[in-house]
Amino acid sequence: MIIHPQGYNSQPLPTCREEMSRRGWEQLDVLFISGDAYVDHPAFGVPLLARVLEAADFRVGVIPQPDIKQPEQLQRMGRPRLFAAISAGAMDSMVNHYTAAKKIRSNDAYSPGGKAGLRPDRATIAYTAAVKGAFKGVATVIGGIEASLRRLAHYDYWSDRIRRSILVDSKADLLIYGMAENTILELTHRLAQGEDISALRDIRGTAYLAGKDHPLPAHSLPLPSFEDVVADPQIYNMAFRLAAEQTNPFAAVPLNQPHGERQLVVNPPSLPISEEEMDRIYALPFSRQPHPSYLEPIPAYLQIRHSITSHRGCFGGCAFCAIASHQGKRIQSRSIAAIIKEVDAIAAQPDFHGTISDVGGPTANMYGLACGNPDHERSCRRSSCLFPERCRHLQTDNQKNAELLAQIRSHHKVKHVFIASGIRYDLLPLQPDYYDALLEHHIGGLLKVAPETFSDPVSRVMHKPGAAVFTAFLDDYRQRCRQTGHFPGIVPYLISGHPGCTLNDMIDVALYLQRHQLKVEQVQDFTPTPGTLSTCIFHTGSDPFSGTLVHVPRTAKEKKLQKALLLYHRPESRRDIEEALHLCKREDLVTVLLDTHNSHRTAVKPRKKRR
Repeated sequence: MIIHPQGYNSQPLPTCREEMSRRGWEQLDVLFISGDAYVDHPAFGVPLLARVLEAADFRVGVIPQPDIKQPEQLQRMGRPRLFAAISAGAMDSMVNHYTAAKKIRSNDAYSPGGKAGLRPDRATIAYTAAVKGAFKGVATVIGGIEASLRRLAHYDYWSDRIRRSILVDSKADLLIYGMAENTILELTHRLAQGEDISALRDIRGTAYLAGKDHPLPAHSLPLPSFEDVVADPQIYNMAFRLAAEQTNPFAAVPLNQPHGERQLVVNPPSLPISEEEMDRIYALPFSRQPHPSYLEPIPAYLQIRHSITSHRGCFGGCAFCAIASHQGKRIQSRSIAAIIKEVDAIAAQPDFHGTISDVGGPTANMYGLACGNPDHERSCRRSSCLFPERCRHLQTDNQKNAELLAQIRSHHKVKHVFIASGIRYDLLPLQPDYYDALLEHHIGGLLKVAPETFSDPVSRVMHKPGAAVFTAFLDDYRQRCRQTGHFPGIVPYLISGHPGCTLNDMIDVALYLQRHQLKVEQVQDFTPTPGTLSTCIFHTGSDPFSGTLVHVPRTAKEKKLQKALLLYHRPESRRDIEEALHLCKREDLVTVLLDTHNSHRTAVKPRKKRR
């Protein structure tokens, strides 16, 4: 990778012809189309990749959130010389637009003013069609989280059916999946050297379509066809399992999945990048600001503007999470020295008042961690280093993370450093220095952890630790608080309606919350997002690895009752909880579980009897 950091004074990349002219550019090499507002910050994927190409001396422009009904918006910087790079943005557009109940969301954190509706449904497909209409014959490359997780035939919750690979439906020339710095650099260099995009068939982290009789890569693994996975849920399970076993970039082989008369070929994932490469990427000349044309604040930017990405990847392997499928299981960390330089840059911003809002990644306390056996890592097929038990090769010491936080705290312009990224509480007892620093310096009033459930059967489906692990952590955490005199509260994030969770399971979770004096104010209804194990189970009703049948909450009523049980302490939940206890024949728990509502009984009106 060739990247030349240029300091922190660069202007945003061009978004219109006038801004191109200021740089003396007549034509772009690469045109990025994004479903997000343009924020020139390394936490946003499209600006990061655009800066990577700019540093390699390519001329790059960005068109954020174009109106696909107005081709002139796409044409305002002219036809790109090499290709158009298309992304739905930082979120899958359907997740961005709709709740778990399939209701339209009223806001979009990645848009100016939080306005909803500034990107279309299935944005990758819509943008690609619009680009092809605006520039006849232009090469199109799709990427980002939406394309990445929909690269194979997949279950789509919003249409409740199996959809083809998004590469088929978008009619793009190439799909890039995962973290794409090296992939997009190789692609762009080869196109610039005169290769045709139809000949680029060997780049890691890409997928392409070929004719049914076209030669496939050597040692490729055939997956059941699109038609077969549509016809039989168990064949869908087989396809998911086979693909999931090919995620280790050191050991993976190409996948091929027939779609009608064509073959979808998915090359092995990109190799993890080194610490030096990470340092160079995040040292690129980001302005760390939204484009100056915006007149309204962008909520997602306000949340992360003074945050620092210390690493990427996650080895937790939670069934409902797609991070490992996109970023990889292997942790890729930046150096302490490079992160401190970024603190210097943040501290120099006029709007910085002394608070670093986050230092982390998908899981904050995985910074600097690695497999202790590199030879084993290259052949490992486990999806998680922590489930069903912690791998003996995993290095868990977090001294480097503790040292990083200590150096940031000592910065002369930093008053507070908070950790807002997720914390794996099952790792904390193995990281005493980091644990002590976290408790003493880095919790902004509440420690947020994500057990997701306290039911052991549901934990196993989720690939999460059981209730006993959380109880041990909770007891230890409260004991440490008493000893230190710091008493930050603890908020557990929980999911309702997850596959495997019955009403009886959720009653047990509610009892656990009450017994341990925990209250949650927000509950996440399970949303079957593309590409995850939980979504596969939601569709097929069975675990693709064990074949075990799994209960799936599907009705609105069951989902409502499950959510009410997690909010057991709210008076308005009482009637639903009573109904859930009645359905499960556990009426003896009414006074136990609802004792907190006694003072509210007079405020609760009786239900009208049905005639």
